[in-house]
Amino acid sequence: MTRVLVVDDEPQILRAMRINLVARHYEVAVAPDGATALRQAADWHPDLVILDLGLPDIDGVDVIHGLRGWTQVPIIVLSGRSDGHDKVDALDAGADDYVTKPFGIDELLARVRAVTRRAAALTAESAEARVGDHVIDLVGKTISGGVRLTPTEWHFLELLLRNPGKLVSQRQLLMEVWGASYQKETHYLRQYMAQLRRKLERDPAHPVHLLTEPGMGYRFQP
Repeated sequence: MTRVLVVDDEPQILRAMRINLVARHYEVAVAPDGATALRQAADWHPDLVILDLGLPDIDGVDVIHGLRGWTQVPIIVLSGRSDGHDKVDALDAGADDYVTKPFGIDELLARVRAVTRRAAALTAESAEARVGDHVIDLVGKTISGGVRLTPTEWHFLELLLRNPGKLVSQRQLLMEVWGASYQKETHYLRQYMAQLRRKLERDPAHPVHLLTEPGMGYRFQP
């Protein structure tokens, strides 16, 4: 069953969306604001996000940036904003499609079917990664050689592995793994990166896959 996370601050829209999606055999979770959406996405791993741009706490474009720091989940943006710049900003940030309010439910459902079909073509290759002597299965959450990770170590590692070669900023990592109130706790990142290197790198003192970009963030180098 396809999991859909619906993010909107209007209760009537959340209710209508849930009813219509459940009736068509989607599994649905809802979030009334950006911070809740980011936590839900991290914990629940939806197959699709339907996201309103006008949220009460975090701008929808910033939510897209937060999601794109660690996942390629399809994102359909909803917005009542008529300014074309909002659409461009959302698409540039990584949204897959854009629906303007008010919208017909049939149109939205057609967009949902289209983006989920495209997403279904993704990513056998992104399901596995190799770090040193270890093969990491991101779907089954297993690591060869009997290596065991804590849930927090898994979340941290997955953010890096799903963005090979890309710098993932300290802010993105802290927000996605620990939450918005931890954005200054960079010592968490150093501690957990050291733990991951000890478990996965051949020579933890001279890592070749789990790299630090001083003052900026971290990078997984395949």
